[in-house]
Amino acid sequence: MPHQISFVDNSSGLAHYAMLAAIHSFATANGWQALRYDTSAADQQLILKGPGYTGTEEIFIGFRTYQNANADYYNLLAGVFTGYVPANSFDTQPGAVLSGVPAHNQRIDYWLTLNPQRIALAMKVGTPVYEHAYVGKMLPYARPSQYPYPVVCGGALNGAAATRFSDTAHMSYIWGNRANMRLRTNDGWMQPHCYPWSDAFIAGAAVNMRDTAGLYLLPPVELHDNAANVWGALDGIFYITGFDNAVENTLTLGGVNYVVFQDVWRTAHNAYYAMRLDN
Repeated sequence: MPHQISFVDNSSGLAHYAMLAAIHSFATANGWQALRYDTSAADQQLILKGPGYTGTEEIFIGFRTYQNANADYYNLLAGVFTGYVPANSFDTQPGAVLSGVPAHNQRIDYWLTLNPQRIALAMKVGTPVYEHAYVGKMLPYARPSQYPYPVVCGGALNGAAATRFSDTAHMSYIWGNRANMRLRTNDGWMQPHCYPWSDAFIAGAAVNMRDTAGLYLLPPVELHDNAANVWGALDGIFYITGFDNAVENTLTLGGVNYVVFQDVWRTAHNAYYAMRLDN
């Protein structure tokens, strides 16, 4: 499945509305079904259903806008659901888990990649900072009969928080063990830890892996409970060191392209990840 690198701006409306429209157009052109696309209200909304790698699955995800001109924030709200009820609002869809993603009313540069089971998004906004979202399935370390719906909702905020992109406290989902990232297990939703950020000897603040003669390892981002259970790995999202590296760098491994992103404003050596550009 493909990827799209482009930008939206405020030439014909607020840019975060244009970002929602770009997600809608790209997803529906590449195998996702729009169950709802409502641009009539201030909080515009999109609910999608993906077929999964089998082509017969039902993976329910979505985005809606929320904004406040007085507080100068114009955000997206990422959502993952366990079903779809046409009469329900976006926020009250079955099993809804939601995470805000700060965006902008002006230009947004974006990297959008998808496959049949998940959508991943990175946006450059404002000063600039980099904001991120992941909605849909991960790659479970179990058979489908054991773990049939391993979906993830990852953003930057706990729900539709009134937070502007310039806020210096919010963090991307990649760090794990925070309310802005949820994993659905067979026992319900939980906040997973994310390896290797959970390993102080690989991605710690003081100790960190680095490249070898310009070659970079890409450990998978694995979700676990910091005890006995490892559930699986994010699909197409990998850790990469920030040593001798920079945001928006690209690399190719095995004929596959990846883009390097930083977490919001952070540039510490452990504040980067690589997103695979699906083909």
